[in-house]
Amino acid sequence: MLDRNPMNGPGPGKATPEQDPPGTEGQMDPKPDHGEESYEGCGKLEGLATIITGGDSGIGRAVAIAFAREGADVAIGYFGDEEEKDAQETRRWVEKAGRRCITYQLDVRDSRECDAFVARVVTEFGRLDVLVNNAAYQMSQDGIEQITDEQLERTFRTNIFGYFYMARASLPHLKEGGVILNTGSVTAFEGNPILVDYSATKGAIHTFTRALAENVKDRGIRVNCVAPGPVWTPLIPSTMPMDQVKQFGKDTYWGRPAQPIEIATSYVFLASADARYFSAEVLAPTGKTPSR
Repeated sequence: MLDRNPMNGPGPGKATPEQDPPGTEGQMDPKPDHGEESYEGCGKLEGLATIITGGDSGIGRAVAIAFAREGADVAIGYFGDEEEKDAQETRRWVEKAGRRCITYQLDVRDSRECDAFVARVVTEFGRLDVLVNNAAYQMSQDGIEQITDEQLERTFRTNIFGYFYMARASLPHLKEGGVILNTGSVTAFEGNPILVDYSATKGAIHTFTRALAENVKDRGIRVNCVAPGPVWTPLIPSTMPMDQVKQFGKDTYWGRPAQPIEIATSYVFLASADARYFSAEVLAPTGKTPSR
């Protein structure tokens, strides 16, 4: 079971050597907790077919493990060759839980690749019930002057275009009771001075969630968002200066970032029938009271 005392979780240690984004789990210190040894399922998602983009590591891996232990088959989308090892490790945990797993390399910035990923999942699983849009890109900069056109476009194409493409590809296959979950962020509420473009995309994701929920409500499809605070994932040491990584999460009530499994439980809830009255909501496990 999960440790009920939030003060017991570890914070960043040596903070890992520098990595290229989105980063890998293997070099992180301490290792993130994805629920490998702590999460116990109880059949909340039995028999469902699910897609998770960015499912190789971080929040995505934790959601994949939790979904599998709740009885769901899981398809994991991951970005590149560097993330292949992490994707296969996530697959190992999903299959250990007795569920089917697809690993699929794609760039969510390309709508054709999103279409192909969804098509393969529907072919192999025979259905699609839950889409989790989780792939993300960020790169910290001291000022807006340092944000190049290339960075701005990559951030928006990954974080909001990719969500749009995956939702558009998935909706024809989602039946009544289907679910779309988007990963937002506390930065959408508060902003972040070194993540100006990233914060803007997360605000767009929150609004996209509410607009899409309105658009598909008559089809019986629910659309919600999870907006975490600081979470100990590879994206942090691969995109932030080491001095800031060491302070990451210190401003929360618990004085540390969340472990991925502590966020994944929100996705389990929103994907399950327990949340059948929830749509157009932004659930915010931020570790503090965010400004809204």
